[in-house]
Formats: sequence, structure tokens, C-alpha cells
Amino acid sequence: MICRHFISPSRAFTQYSHDLIRHPRLGSDAVRLLTWQLSLPQGARESLSRTAERANIGATAFTRAKRQLMAEGFVHERRVQVAGGLWITQQLVSNVPLTAGAAAKLLGGAPPVPPVPSTQPGPPACTDPVNPQVAPGRGVPAVGGPAAPSADGHPEKQPSEDTSRLPEAALALVAGFAVLSPHLRHIPPGMKRELAELVARWLDAGHSPADVQKHVLRGLPSDGTVVHRPGGLLRYLLRDVPAPVARVPRPSSRLDGTRECLGVHTQAMLFRPVGDETLCGECLAGRV
Repeated sequence: MICRHFISPSRAFTQYSHDLIRHPRLGSDAVRLLTWQLSLPQGARESLSRTAERANIGATAFTRAKRQLMAEGFVHERRVQVAGGLWITQQLVSNVPLTAGAAAKLLGGAPPVPPVPSTQPGPPACTDPVNPQVAPGRGVPAVGGPAAPSADGHPEKQPSEDTSRLPEAALALVAGFAVLSPHLRHIPPGMKRELAELVARWLDAGHSPADVQKHVLRGLPSDGTVVHRPGGLLRYLLRDVPAPVARVPRPSSRLDGTRECLGVHTQAMLFRPVGDETLCGECLAGRV
């Protein structure tokens, strides 16, 4: 038998629905991330990534938790342009699932604000508990950025100036996205440096180029949906860097480095060549 004793707090408390706490498709990190955000004072601009940092939620767990919250409609995002032509991402966090349309109306009524400095980069959050009567939805947040450069413009630079500090592997991966999938054929040239910087973060974290390609392919639509802004989609997919999966080294074999002799043998004869010879020692001795 379990006995429970509970004293209602007189201050600094937040009311949550039991459905939220017991949600079958939200993990413990997702619930903690959501309840922490909803406990913040109205108008707080703490990003989800900053909340994860304060709650000691690691990068991989944060990425998984955020995806769960977005898939269930508790978190929505939009890209907006603020003064000076800067583009930022605003986040809407709600205590009930919202459809993409309902979230768009709420975000449309929230004035864009410049990002808040943080020790961990992340977009500002627009926290807004909403009417629990809103119908649940499974809206997927829109991804992508502006098709044209920001209003303030960027001075023209030589390619060598743009790419001199980026590793060649990151630049090569970005260049290869165009042939990786038909969805990624038309990446705006002005976004390639930004994407290369994101890819460089993956490589610096220990991911291989194949890891990056597999992650991008997993994030592409498989239902025939047309990707109108491939650059924005890539930015969205590469923004959060999970911890790399530890690779188990393949055990060495005593046959490593051997070669099959091209001479005449009753059965296949393996030998370990010293150079580029194609005959075993026995065949070579027979030719002397």
C-alpha cells in the first residue's frame, strides 16, 4: 500500500493537467522541459535550450524531448524579422496541444523581440498558457528561412574570405547536399556558409560525414511533400547537435592483409604479400 501526503503550496506554484504529466508519448525530459517553461513568469523570454541547460538535460536528451513536444503540439516555432533585418526564431510553449493554425494566430499576435544573450545559443521563447478547449493537433512547425538575404544586406566577399576558416570536409558536405536528394537541389548560395558552419559543429562533436548525411536524409519528407525552402530545412535539421553514438571497433582478423594467390592450386591459397606480388612464395620458388 502506498500512502501519499501532499500540502498545497501557498505561493510560487503552477497548475498542470494530469493529462500533461501522464502523457504516454512524452518522456520524462520532455515533461520536465515543458513544466519548467510553463512555470516561468508571464513574458519570460528564456529559450528551450536555456531551460534544458538549467535543468541539466543533455544535448541528445534535449533534442529528443523537443521533438516529442513539437510532434505533440506543445511547442511551435516561427521565423520573424526584427529591426535591422535580423531573422530570429520565436517559440510558443502551451499547456495543451495546439494545431498549427491556432499556434500561428497566437504567434502572430506576439511582437517580435530581439534574442536574449545566453551561455547556450537558442531562440527566445514566447510562453503563453492557452484555453484548454483548443482542439489537440499534430501540427509540424514550419521550417525554413527567408528566400532572399536579410534587409540590411551583406557586403560582397570573395569565396576565399567566406570559407577560409571552415574545414574542407564541412564545405564538401554542403556542396554534396545537392546530389544527396532531389529535395536539396536548390540551396540558396548565400546560405552555404551558414550551413557549413552548422556542419562543422557536427564534425567537431565527433560525427562522421556519413552521420550528417544519414541525419539529413531521415529528416526529409517521405510522403511526396515538396520542400520549397531546402536551405531553411537544412538549417532546422542541423541546428541541434546530438552526442555521437560510440562505435564498437571491428575485431581484427588473422586474415587481414592476406591475398589469394593467382597460381595453380587445388584449393584457394591465401598468402601475405610483401609488396604487390600476386603469387605466393611456393609459386614464385617454382618459377625460379
